[in-house]
Amino acid sequence: MNEVITKFPCLLLAGGQSRRMGGGSKFLQELGGQTLLERIVETLRPQVGEIVLNMNADIPRDALPDLPVLKDSVSGFAGPLAGILTGLEHFSVKDGTASHMLSVPTDAPFIPGNLVERLSEGLQGDKTTIVMAYSVGRVHPVVALWPIALAADLRKALTEENMRKILVFADRYNRVEIEWTEDEGDPFFNVNRPEDLEAARQRLL
Repeated sequence: MNEVITKFPCLLLAGGQSRRMGGGSKFLQELGGQTLLERIVETLRPQVGEIVLNMNADIPRDALPDLPVLKDSVSGFAGPLAGILTGLEHFSVKDGTASHMLSVPTDAPFIPGNLVERLSEGLQGDKTTIVMAYSVGRVHPVVALWPIALAADLRKALTEENMRKILVFADRYNRVEIEWTEDEGDPFFNVNRPEDLEAARQRLL
């Protein structure tokens, strides 16, 4: 499958303010002897090319894996779409052959090891398709393959239309969903609150 071989670049989304976790950077919370961020990076490294971290907080570099850090390219904490735009713009000016960028949140510690392979099935050779993960009866808009060519369209939507909802933007284009079963728990379970972190710890037992 050529799209997998070319290795999509990857954007890790950590641009939020973690209010439900009580502030701070929730991706630095510990789970199974690693931070959430370390677990996710470890799972994704074999699947993708370059990985960058979208983060607006000021965190000491020694607390982070060795990753480039990109702050939102638009101001005002405009939500995950701003992070996605930041990644698309970053990769659009690089010399790469990949048609898409993978986006993944940094609070989803059970991201599957076949994520890119499965999502790539939804492309069917179409470089303009957006492919999103689906599980437990809902779509996960931040776990997706995004056409890098959408950077200009997304900037316009954010800055001129005040667009904030990922699906509203994505549904302007060809969008498909790839479903995961819940055989071993939701692979896209995310840690938003302290009780979610405890549930994740119980899942490892």
